[in-house]
Amino acid sequence: MAKTNAARALDTLGIHYELRDYEVDLDDLSATTVAAKVGLPAEQVWKTLVVRGDTSGVFMAVLPGDAALDPKALARASGDKRADVVPLKEVTPLTGYVRGGVTAIGGKKKWRVVADETIQLHDVVSVSSGTRGLQILIAPDDFVRATSAELADILRR
Repeated sequence: MAKTNAARALDTLGIHYELRDYEVDLDDLSATTVAAKVGLPAEQVWKTLVVRGDTSGVFMAVLPGDAALDPKALARASGDKRADVVPLKEVTPLTGYVRGGVTAIGGKKKWRVVADETIQLHDVVSVSSGTRGLQILIAPDDFVRATSAELADILRR
């Protein structure tokens, strides 16, 4: 299993993690499908969305795979009046990652990260490693430390 930039970044920080690979289905890149393939409940497999705030610009929102983002709550948390998920065609140019492989750890550019506060409810969460087919299992506090994530309530209830 090859190491990704995210794994190398965690190594540099001295953060413990586990890599878990899975078979990719290009027709279904959903976090809930990935969860089943890596053997975790969907609420422990976190997805990373690239968003744009009307004043703060581009940043990443990280939330459970089985949850929906509340754009108004995210805007409040980020200090924006409006925050929207960027169009898919902009994700790769902005991040260098393809859909299903976006991660907030070890990117070419250090984006601001807002993670839903429920991340702290788990002993371990799974996030993309920066490539499809490979997840990083990590303690939530270590994810927050590695990404300098701000915690907020950003889920649609």
